[in-house]
Amino acid sequence: MSHSTVPRTDTEAEAKENPPAAHGAAGAPRKGPAGKPSLRVRLRRDRVLLLMTLPAVLLVLLFNYVPILGNVVAFQEYDPYISDNGVVSILHSPWVGLENFQRIFEDSAFWNSVRNTLVLFVLQLVLYFPVPILLALLINSVVRPRVRAISQAVLYLPHFFSWVLVIAVFQQIFGGAGILSQLLRAHGYDGLDIMTDPGTFKFLVTAESVWKDAGWGIIVFLAALASVSPDLYEAAAMDGAGRWRRMWHVTLPALRPVIALLLVLRVGDALTVGFEQILLQRDAVGPGAAEVLDTFVWWNGVRNQDFGYAAAAGLVKGVISLGLVLAANKVAHLMGEQGVYKK
Repeated sequence: MSHSTVPRTDTEAEAKENPPAAHGAAGAPRKGPAGKPSLRVRLRRDRVLLLMTLPAVLLVLLFNYVPILGNVVAFQEYDPYISDNGVVSILHSPWVGLENFQRIFEDSAFWNSVRNTLVLFVLQLVLYFPVPILLALLINSVVRPRVRAISQAVLYLPHFFSWVLVIAVFQQIFGGAGILSQLLRAHGYDGLDIMTDPGTFKFLVTAESVWKDAGWGIIVFLAALASVSPDLYEAAAMDGAGRWRRMWHVTLPALRPVIALLLVLRVGDALTVGFEQILLQRDAVGPGAAEVLDTFVWWNGVRNQDFGYAAAAGLVKGVISLGLVLAANKVAHLMGEQGVYKK
């Protein structure tokens, strides 16, 4: 019985001669469940980049994460001079549980340092945080590139000064024998010494921070302004928008993501308001006005050798700072910004 032959099409013939490669065959990259390359393929593909970042990762682990294990000191009556045949003393210090934390919450000096820290943070957030934004807008409005470069360099220069030099400059201007006091005495007025006045200390610290670090913040905002397309300004000008309306409707919206990010980071750093700066001026105004959490931890841990108590205070500060970062980032999400990380 004869069978009829059906002619094959060109597509069927090519498919028979060149069958599709099997999944994971040699020469074909393995795919993950979502169609992405497998972990093995990605490691092999990015091995050069991974090797380049390995030293930085090791440094972060060594200096940022390994010291976290030392927080166990907060639950001990730690004595660095205890040792047993050279073994680290942290293994032999007596365990006291939550006793150090109980002492902290009952210590009025601790709450005084918390109050001073929060007051300084609010002042710097209100008086210092907007200054780099305003200066960046001012420099960005300058037409001549040479004037812009000189202005930015002059404002950025104090960032490289040490706090010792910054405080010395302010002492020569606002101290009891400073230029301002001498000028007042020369015109028949009483001199003043702002550097030793506890009532004005918080404003003095804020002014020093503005003078030293405002130029550093300008760079970030100028970089954000450089990404704004000139077409937006031209379109706004053609619609009749003046300089102020262009700044309000074009410039500030372009800066809003950067402002939100830096604000979240600033809130997370709220309990760190300048250890070296305040420690150098602490004796001049007294601990009642100048004691903040960082100097409180240093004074009790290094000077008084009460390491467990200081570690407990530092741990409390870290936990509160983490909560502030998460809360501020949540607010940024509610405002429609990304913040430190996405939702």
